[in-house]
Parts: sequence; C-alpha cells; structure tokens
Amino acid sequence: MNLSIRLLQEHELPTAERLFRLAFGTFIGLPQPADFGGDANYVQPRWKVDPAAAFAAELDGKLVGSNIATCWGSVGTFGPLTIHPDFWGQGIAQRLIEPVMARFDQWGTRQAGLFTFPNSPKHHALYQKFGFYPRFLTFIMAKPIHVVQQDLPETTYSQLNPQQRSNCLKACSTLTDAIYSGLDLSREIEAVHTQNLGDTVLLWDETDLAGFAICHCGAGSEAGSDVCYIKFGAVRPGIQAGELFEQLLDLCEMYGATQKMLRLVAGVNTSHDAAYSRMVARRFRVEIIGVVMHKPNEPGYNRPDVFILDDWR
Repeated sequence: MNLSIRLLQEHELPTAERLFRLAFGTFIGLPQPADFGGDANYVQPRWKVDPAAAFAAELDGKLVGSNIATCWGSVGTFGPLTIHPDFWGQGIAQRLIEPVMARFDQWGTRQAGLFTFPNSPKHHALYQKFGFYPRFLTFIMAKPIHVVQQDLPETTYSQLNPQQRSNCLKACSTLTDAIYSGLDLSREIEAVHTQNLGDTVLLWDETDLAGFAICHCGAGSEAGSDVCYIKFGAVRPGIQAGELFEQLLDLCEMYGATQKMLRLVAGVNTSHDAAYSRMVARRFRVEIIGVVMHKPNEPGYNRPDVFILDDWR
C-alpha cells in the first residue's frame, strides 16, 4: 500500500465531495449512500477559505480520503474527515488527522474541537488518540420559516461598503472575543460573502453591534435547497443576552424569508441550556444529534452563560 498525505487540489474537489457523501451515507446506512447531504456542498466552500488547510489521502495514485481544518481565531475545528468505505480500518483517518494537528499548532489554536457521531466508540477512540475528549451533545435543529417576506430592519454584511465591512469585522471579533479570548469568525464572514453562499445578519442596538449570524442559503452552500442554515451566531454577553438572542433568531428567520427559504436550521450545543430552551420554545425540533470533542478537555465557549449557535460538523 503506497499511501501519501498531501494538500487537496482544486481539481479534486468534485471527487472529494463524492467520497464525502459515499462515506457518510454508507456509515448511517442510506439505501443510496451517494444521496447523503442532498445538494448542499461541504467540501468546496471550506477548501476555498484556506487551501493550505485541506489535506488529501492518495493511495496508489487514487484519492481515497480528505480532511479540512478550519480556523476561527483561537478556536480550530476539522472535518468532514472522509475515507472511502473500501479503505476503512486501515489507519488512513489517523494519517489525515496528523497534518491538521500540525496546522493547529501553526495557528496557535487554543481550543481545538470536532463534531462526531455520539454512538460510535470507534470514532471516539480515534480522536482520543490525539487528545480530544467527548464533552457535550450538539443538536442540529430546524423549524419552518413562517414570517412574511419583508425588508430586514437591520443591515446585512453584503449591504455595507468596504470601509463599513472592515469596521464590521472588527466589531464582530470584539464581540466574540468577549465570549472567548481570540475567537474570531472573520474568515467565515468573508467566505460567505465572497463565495455568495448567503450573508451575515447583523443585530445593532443604540450602542454597538449586539449580535451577528453567518447564514448559508440554498443549493451549493452548506445549507442545501430551501434552507437558511446558521453556521455561527452569537450575541453580546451580559444580562440582556437572552433577549438579544431572541432578536437575532427573528432576524435570521426574516432573512431566510427574503431569500425564499422554507426552513431555518441551526446547531446549538447543550451546554448552552438557556439558548437551547429558547429554541425549543420557538418550536425548533432536533434533526441530527452529535457529540463535540475538545482538546484540551476544557469548556472553551461551551458554557451555560453563552448564547451561541454553531455546528462543528
């Protein structure tokens, strides 16, 4: 077996996407594994953010797996980690995690994490070899969009001019830094804008930015057809955080309506019990359950006082 681990190349993205669907669809037992994920696109948008953080496994000249690291400032995640089902159990996944860990070191990652199947001891054991510990469940939740299409009362990132965008990115990083030191979603905000995947919804109050949500919409994004998917959302910490969180959810649903989406989807970590309870009260319902694993074994920003929507898949 002649296995090499190298950077994933742009011309290989369609193959990597097919492998991703086949692998995950096979694992969960779909009758047609290649249908996993529908018309959402997970590999290409992440590769475009940082091609130097996307890795390929080549076996005897054939692409058989891939893995992509993501940098949110002091927080780093990775995935989807994909291996062709014909080559499971041969140590390839471990080899694809190694360069990701090296990339985290280069980035100075303070908190590394991942999302995996909660009922798979095999996955847990693999990640524990690299120092990851299972901590909290994350619920991927959805609700129908019922609001009537209307103009958003607040701005979105795409509506800003270049100077305003620069100021906005600083405001967003200041907000997230107040939640967890160094947490910065600038790359995700810019990626959604430049790749036309959706938009970032901005919640302002009389003083400053009070919250933001990075939304993917429709086919070709990580959302898929008819879906407005909140990849990350956060509000300013403090005594009004719960009310701001409600307002941000309202804006996301309104934004989804303007894009003619039918469903609003978001991930919430169960450590954020107040945020989760408010989503249940709004009739969000659980569609997917995963467990997040942390390195080091610390809460990071997954704390009860924090109102964050995120999804480390």
